Amino acid sequence: MDAFLQQVWYERRHRWFSLLLLPLSWLFAVVVAGRRAGFRFGWLQSIRVSRPVIVVGNITVGGTGKTPMTIWIAEQLRARGVRVGIVLRGYGGTSTTWPRDVTDNTSTEEVGDEAVLLAKRTGALVVAGPDRVAAANRAIERGAQIIVCDDGLQHYRLARDAEIAVIDERRGLGNGRLLPAGPLREPASRLHSVALKVLTRRSEPAAERSAFPNAVIATPVLVDAVSLATGERRSLQSFVGQRVHAIAGIGNPQAFFAALSGLGLTVDPHPLPDHARLTDADLAFPDSAPVLMTEKDAVKCQPGAAASRLSNCWAVRLDITMSEADAQAIQRLLERHTAAN
Repeated sequence: MDAFLQQVWYERRHRWFSLLLLPLSWLFAVVVAGRRAGFRFGWLQSIRVSRPVIVVGNITVGGTGKTPMTIWIAEQLRARGVRVGIVLRGYGGTSTTWPRDVTDNTSTEEVGDEAVLLAKRTGALVVAGPDRVAAANRAIERGAQIIVCDDGLQHYRLARDAEIAVIDERRGLGNGRLLPAGPLREPASRLHSVALKVLTRRSEPAAERSAFPNAVIATPVLVDAVSLATGERRSLQSFVGQRVHAIAGIGNPQAFFAALSGLGLTVDPHPLPDHARLTDADLAFPDSAPVLMTEKDAVKCQPGAAASRLSNCWAVRLDITMSEADAQAIQRLLERHTAAN
C-alpha cells in the first residue's frame, strides 16, 4: 500500500484514486486550519522552554532528508562548543515511560530507530518522547544549551524560535494535495512562515526548484560502508563489479537505491516500510552477495539479532554537503539563536 500511495502522491499515477480521496483531504484541511488557528489565537497553549528551540521538519509525508539535516546542524553547533539537545517523538518505540534518554546502546524497539541513530552519529543529548515539551525540558535538565527538534514542524505545543523546512527537490510537494489525497501534512502556504527552506538535491536540478528560489541546497552523499560484524570500513567503489543486496526501511527507499546505482554498483533493491523492524528473513538471501543498508536500518541490527547474518552486512554512511554560501546561511541562523547562550 505504501508503494502505491507513493505513486499516487509523487508520480501522479492512478489519479482516480487521489480524486476519490479529495473529500477526506478537505476534511483534513479544516482540522489542520482549526488546529493552527487554535495555537495562533491562544485557544491552545504553546509552551516556551528555557533554551532556544530550532525545529527541523517537513510538510510532506515520506523521506526528505530531515534527519541527516538534523545531524549536520548538531555537528555544526558542537563544533562551536554548544551543548546540543535533540528531541524527537521516538516513532515506533514501545517504551512505557517517556521521555527517554537515548544513547547509541538504547534499544531501537523502545525508542525508535531515528533516536538511536541520532545519538550514535551526533553524541548530543538525545531525548525521545511523544510530548516534545517534556522531552525538551529533560534535555535542558541534562545540560542542553539549545534544542534541535527533529520532525516537529506540526508539534505546535512546543514553542520554537526558528523553523527549517526540508524538501526533497526531485519529489517537491508531490501532487500538491493534503492527506490522504496527497502527501501534504499542511498547505504549501505553510512554507512562507519558516525561517529557512532546505532543498535536498539528490540528482540534477528538478523543475520544482523554481518554486523555492531562495532555498538552501543540501546534497546527501553516500560516504562509505561499515561492517556490522567487525567495524571495518570500505569505500563504496570497492563493491563495484559485484551484485549487492540493498535494504532500505526509510521514507524514500528509492533514493538510497538510486544513489548506490549512481556510484556504479549493481543493486538488487529490497524496500521496506519506513521504520520497519529487521528480521532474520529480511537479511536471508540465497547467495553470498554483500548486503548494504542505510544507517537507520543498521542501528536495528543489535548484537544477537540476526547475528549469524551480520558478517555480510554493511551500514552505508550518509553525510550532507553544501556550498560555502549555503552553509553560511544556516550558520547565521544558528548564530542568531545561540548568541544569548
